[in-house]
Amino acid sequence: MKFFIDSANLEEIKSAAAFGIVDGVTTNPSLVSKEGSQESFEDLVKEICDIVKGPVSAEVLSTEYSEMISEGRKLAGIDENIVVKLPMTEDGVKATKTLSDEGINVNVTLVFSPSQALLAAKAGAAYVSPFVGRLDDVSSSGMDLVLDICEVYAHYAYETEILVASVRHPMHIVEAAKMGADVATFPYRVFTQLFKHPLTDIGLERFLKDWGKK
Repeated sequence: MKFFIDSANLEEIKSAAAFGIVDGVTTNPSLVSKEGSQESFEDLVKEICDIVKGPVSAEVLSTEYSEMISEGRKLAGIDENIVVKLPMTEDGVKATKTLSDEGINVNVTLVFSPSQALLAAKAGAAYVSPFVGRLDDVSSSGMDLVLDICEVYAHYAYETEILVASVRHPMHIVEAAKMGADVATFPYRVFTQLFKHPLTDIGLERFLKDWGKK
């Protein structure tokens, strides 16, 4: 499974990348706005691409087809690793097909049903992003959606990778990995939680204490 960091915070991304196990980054308008950066969005994305030499999802702000195409092409020109992020709408799927046919990688985001994931794959999306945490928030099962998408895609030769998004805790990642999802993207906070287990801390403390008795 590939690990992406879901962040627009350069320090968080640098810290995660230093481990050598981060494969990419996803951003969105909310994450960028949260950082309150004074530099342009294009400059920020370029810096992220320089830190992580893997796919970096950058989302368009347009909602109309022709504007999505124009903005998507502009984003793709920032760096060879840019993945243009488009919403799961009628215009978004239409734009996904156009950009994909031009050789631009697209990540279809805000996916909440298997039928939407099927449309994204048919349009040639490089990634499809089911939002598991947001489904959990409304008393639906986000992980059931991932399982359904995995099952549908397994029947066909789609190259679209399943990128599990809106991850809230380590178990989302573990469950997605068990289902065979290709990618999980998660906040830096969740990345650090993956390392932790109380028995590891207790065991290390005991080893050091016993060694000190020599």
